[in-house]
Amino acid sequence: MVSAKRPETPEALLKRLLDALRAQGVTDPGVLSAIEKTPRDLFTPDLFKERSWEDSALPIACGQTISQPFIVGLMTQALTVEPRCRVLEIGTGSGYQTAVLSRVSRLVYTVERYRTLMKEAEARFAVLGLTNVITKFGDGWEGWREQAPFDRIMVTAAAQEEPKGLLAQLKPNGVLVAPVGRGPVQSLRRYAGDGKGGFTVEVLCDVRFVPILEGVARE
Repeated sequence: MVSAKRPETPEALLKRLLDALRAQGVTDPGVLSAIEKTPRDLFTPDLFKERSWEDSALPIACGQTISQPFIVGLMTQALTVEPRCRVLEIGTGSGYQTAVLSRVSRLVYTVERYRTLMKEAEARFAVLGLTNVITKFGDGWEGWREQAPFDRIMVTAAAQEEPKGLLAQLKPNGVLVAPVGRGPVQSLRRYAGDGKGGFTVEVLCDVRFVPILEGVARE
């Protein structure tokens, strides 16, 4: 009689995920530590709890997604966040990326256009005891002018064109990471300020993000 295979423990699933991220090039110790300390299952809908530690994107409410852990790690690593950085995140979503950012920066300002998602994310931040996350319900494409300039900006939805308005809210030597492009596949771009008002642009890889929505925020 063949005994049933025991399900992997959460610790084993997390270790396998972290090993997969390292193999794909996410090697920054601070980023890996932040992912390790952030329980992805807390941010995953009940229907997909068993897939929480898979390296794949998963659906959440309002037609949005919780990003693939590799993309979360890659974007966070590309942002080169330092402990004293003030980070602006466009698109709170489930709050998973926000929570990871909060563990490597001083403050995270995050904007979400769906009030339902924002409230659910705020509840998760409270469970984790995150006190350095500041949320805003509104149009993320407008950024957060009252708190600008920022050391770093991350955009977690696809911009159809270069995010000039957000780049204007970045410090001269700041870094912005965003998926840019029309259609189902976009290029993940890293904009690094040269200190003189210009930017060098690096294309990191192809990605698939839901498009950023402009205009009136939604309940």
